[in-house]
Amino acid sequence: MLYQEAGQFSTRYADDRRLFRLRQDRLGLALLLAFAFVVVPFLGNDYWFSAILIPFLVLSLAGLGLNLLTGYAGQLSLGSAAFMAVGAFAAYNFELRVPGLPLLASLALGGVVAGLVALLFGLPSLRIKGFYLIVSTLAAQFFVQWALTKFGWFSNDNPSGVISAPKLEILGADFGSPAGRYLLTLGVVAALFWLGHNLVRSELGRNWMAVRDMDTAAAVIGIPLAKTKLLAFALSGFFLGVAGSLWAFTYLGTVEPHGFDLNRSFQVLFIIIIGGLGSILGNFLGAAFIVLFPLLLSNLAGLLPAGLIDAGQLENLQKIVFGALIVAFLIKEPEGLARLWQRLRERARVWPLRY
Repeated sequence: MLYQEAGQFSTRYADDRRLFRLRQDRLGLALLLAFAFVVVPFLGNDYWFSAILIPFLVLSLAGLGLNLLTGYAGQLSLGSAAFMAVGAFAAYNFELRVPGLPLLASLALGGVVAGLVALLFGLPSLRIKGFYLIVSTLAAQFFVQWALTKFGWFSNDNPSGVISAPKLEILGADFGSPAGRYLLTLGVVAALFWLGHNLVRSELGRNWMAVRDMDTAAAVIGIPLAKTKLLAFALSGFFLGVAGSLWAFTYLGTVEPHGFDLNRSFQVLFIIIIGGLGSILGNFLGAAFIVLFPLLLSNLAGLLPAGLIDAGQLENLQKIVFGALIVAFLIKEPEGLARLWQRLRERARVWPLRY
């Protein structure tokens, strides 16, 4: 009887601790969002908004799009930049050719078109996987870039294929300033991360993880493989398409098809590898690393004596150092920054008792 009561007490204690931690996490998230929406617009300057915060947010969203496909569903892809390009050019044409269409609707429709294109290039996943699937999605990268360059209709017959951001206005409010573009980007990214968080916690998210871990066993227990994989491609393409629209409209202002080249796909891939596969938080951590670390290297290089290293060699040296640190980090912590952050939190919670 005493053992039973002790077990019940232990269970209640564990549940209370879990509930307390959940409330802590929710409170911390609410405070962080309040700081980002209310305080940062007053404290930040144009450089922080345009060069750091906006690309950080957009790349985090792009990382989420690829993470849904690769980190959660286990489907490899190197076509992220292609789907970003489809979203950007589709949203541009919706704004251009549908008078009175709200900006947010254009962003959403651009994401839908990107999702449909991703669904089309995801059809080979029903037959192939692994390296061969990477090659299949790589075809999307080259095909989309060729189509956007070849057919002038997509860029409104601009000779250089460049598209420009429409007027960033929502319900009469102008978001054209650096702070306004930051708030617009933050609002869209926050909403889509909320959606992504709910997706991975839903039945569909559990199906993705089952297919990722062992697709044969998933099929045996009744999970529809074709539907699950194609939904992963479609939803990943939607998130990447919206990210591409934000990249073109709120960050760059103007963009051409070559702005979404293979290097951009690798950049998004590095974000989820460094941040952590199958992690929502990892997308933010990986994007922060990708955006901030090159700036840190540039500032450190500025401390070197003038003329010691010429500009061309300095740029190559930065790439070498960046790549070497990525490799070293992956060897040391293959589960990404999200896992490292989780370990630090666990140690901090028991620090007075453990040490």
